Amino acid sequence: MSLRNKISLSNFFTGILVVFVLAMLFSPSFKGVVMQNLMKIGLFQPSIPDGPTVEVAAEINTATHNREILFKNMNDEVIELSDQKGKVVFINFWATWCPPCIAEMPTINKLYSSFRDNENVMFMMVDVDNDPIKSQKFMDKRKFDLPVYTPASPIPSSYMGGAIPTTLVLNKYGQVVFKHEGMGDFSNAEFKDFVNQLIEE
Repeated sequence: MSLRNKISLSNFFTGILVVFVLAMLFSPSFKGVVMQNLMKIGLFQPSIPDGPTVEVAAEINTATHNREILFKNMNDEVIELSDQKGKVVFINFWATWCPPCIAEMPTINKLYSSFRDNENVMFMMVDVDNDPIKSQKFMDKRKFDLPVYTPASPIPSSYMGGAIPTTLVLNKYGQVVFKHEGMGDFSNAEFKDFVNQLIEE
């Protein structure tokens, strides 16, 4: 191969690398797609607790005791979290501009599809930007069926300390039994079994 061809090939790969880096920096959707592919090879698996409760849950439940947490659905109805006792509640704090949120959303949608007709399970995709119209457009564009909510009261820092995505699962007694900060693959069989175990408790 001639020196000119080597330089041209080098310039080509350098150009591809620059485009990739720029896309990662400025396109949340592209970054989300890259992260989705990393999940497909087994990365970002959430750590499922062995038992019905975990240590962090005790701290969360103590910090939020007797403090009502409110959300609003797309019909402007206010939902009291304490009223959901008797159901397993899956809560995901997210935003439309957040690449890890975009990356994990298909896995949450797949999990939701497994439980959408189960009245003992509730899913809440909580838009931290409090922009329900933009969030619903995001869901519609990607053909996700996930129910969008917005905060209607202050969210305790023990629930969501500023990192998104943050995912919580509450058992039927209203206790937090799972908390995961950052992207996770919630479509795996182990997590589905975990939710089923909580339903049967």
